[in-house]
Amino acid sequence: MKKSISFLLLLITFLSVQAQDKSWMLGPFIRPEEAKPIIAPQGNTTFADPMTGRTVAWESMATFNPAAVVRNGKVNVLYRAEEKLGEKEIGGHTSRIGLATSSNGFDFERESEPIFYPKDDNQKEFEWTGGTEDPRIIETADGLYVLTYTQWNRDVPRLAVASSKDLENWEKHGPIFKDWKDGKYHNTESKSGAIVTELIDGKLTAAKIDGKYWMYYGVPHIWLATSEDLIHWQPVENHEGNRVPVLSPRPGFFDSWLVEAGPPPVLTKDGIVVLYNAGNSQQVGVKNLGNRVYTGGQALFSATEPWKLLDRVETPFIQPTLDFEKSGQYPEGTTFLEGLVYFDGKWLLYYGTADSMVGVVSAEVK
Repeated sequence: MKKSISFLLLLITFLSVQAQDKSWMLGPFIRPEEAKPIIAPQGNTTFADPMTGRTVAWESMATFNPAAVVRNGKVNVLYRAEEKLGEKEIGGHTSRIGLATSSNGFDFERESEPIFYPKDDNQKEFEWTGGTEDPRIIETADGLYVLTYTQWNRDVPRLAVASSKDLENWEKHGPIFKDWKDGKYHNTESKSGAIVTELIDGKLTAAKIDGKYWMYYGVPHIWLATSEDLIHWQPVENHEGNRVPVLSPRPGFFDSWLVEAGPPPVLTKDGIVVLYNAGNSQQVGVKNLGNRVYTGGQALFSATEPWKLLDRVETPFIQPTLDFEKSGQYPEGTTFLEGLVYFDGKWLLYYGTADSMVGVVSAEVK
């Protein structure tokens, strides 16, 4: 009997990502039994690339960094995919976005061709040859899907927006800061746009605060931007006309190297819960965590003043521990958070592993 109890406790400890230490946090998140990647590279899917005229194995190298949204009773995961080109240099491939759907949130069927990618359009100067990377997605109350993603032309990474009614046909709206203040931030690196949502009638929906939509974005600090229509955005600046970081790296902690916006934040009764990606620097961070390891943190911001930090975790709530989370293009290990949905009474959190595959953890909703 004692052995059975000990085994059960061991199993619970293994499956649990991290115990909760603050009441406002989402979670605790639990790994599936016998956890494994839900999306992994495959070499038998090809499509005709409109930029080169070649037939390419578009997801043969890596499939990672997923966005997620519920549509028609299924979880839809939009994931970044890279083709295998004979070398593993991070950032040296062309990224496209694929689509996978699931009726239970854990077992997925994939489209054979990417749904979002560089083409001969008005965004090719920003998207070719590096591609379209690291999506986040939200849905509006009237059913419009808004995608934020990184345009990578191998010069400057730029945060951009696109929209769709069906997740298949997209309108690209371009870099979010291209026209703001004569392009003041247009040539400044920007990425990782996470638009604030709230749970309404069982669905995560884009939220308005003080009549505006809000987006946490950026790396190595996290900044804020606002919009009235989810397409045109302006960064939040102080009285001197400078962007103000609302979350920054902390020496001595797991997020000592960098912080980066994760999946769409959630407006709750306690405030805005922001799940963020955290990079560690052993020299000034956590010695036993490893150098450049990506883990996940949570921060709480005011529901009425989204720039006001109320609380923040001191340890990661998720970190790479399994083999597939520490192998591939990024052997230091990543649990890189980008997709969050409410589905079948649970939170499902989708993350990229080692710049190579996609994983999922789940949590009961409080």
